[in-house]
Amino acid sequence: MTAAESLRIEVPGTGDVSALLVRPVDARGLLSFGHGAGAGMRHTFMEAAVGALARHGVATLRYQFPYMQSGGGPPDRSPRLVATVRAAARTAGRLAEEEDLLFFAGGKSMGGRMTSTAAAEEPLPGVRGIVFFGFPLHAPGRPGTERAKHLAGVGLPMLFLQGTRDRLADLELLRPVLADLRPVPTLHVVEDADHGFHVLKRTGRTGEEVVDELAAEVAAWIGGI
Repeated sequence: MTAAESLRIEVPGTGDVSALLVRPVDARGLLSFGHGAGAGMRHTFMEAAVGALARHGVATLRYQFPYMQSGGGPPDRSPRLVATVRAAARTAGRLAEEEDLLFFAGGKSMGGRMTSTAAAEEPLPGVRGIVFFGFPLHAPGRPGTERAKHLAGVGLPMLFLQGTRDRLADLELLRPVLADLRPVPTLHVVEDADHGFHVLKRTGRTGEEVVDELAAEVAAWIGGI
């Protein structure tokens, strides 16, 4: 994988957080990439996704949320998470402009939801679209669509990468929500994948193959934008 460059991002009123920039020489776009609630930017899924995206010509700026920067524990409240998304987007936007790259934002689970929350509250300058690696539509065993209400205020192209075994996103609930949005988002479904994109052994597929599928879909979608 292309070597990662360490950066620091200043979050107003909070302090700075760590970030890692991976910029392949053939990059066409750059994704500001937030992690999920239970693991930071160096989680194995994040590492694998960043590597696969780089192979498909997508640069990434992944970053820590403040609670993870401090050593973990419960996630910060939404305003601090949103402020971190905005700070990362400002940094990533400058980098994308310098390199003449299309600029996108998103994340894994909570990172994606906080990105769309930020965009719905106030546009993220320069962002051309949002990518969700497993949108957490509801808590496990508590189906509902309350967490998706803000999506109507985003007004950007969106790509949802979702597994059929994801206990945090019943696809029968998610599909009609997406159908009502404008522009209508792109939904890519990974058969037999759970919220972490692990697939059943009987599928014969490896984790690397699944992550490469996700990265290829992101690269193709960016190319279409």
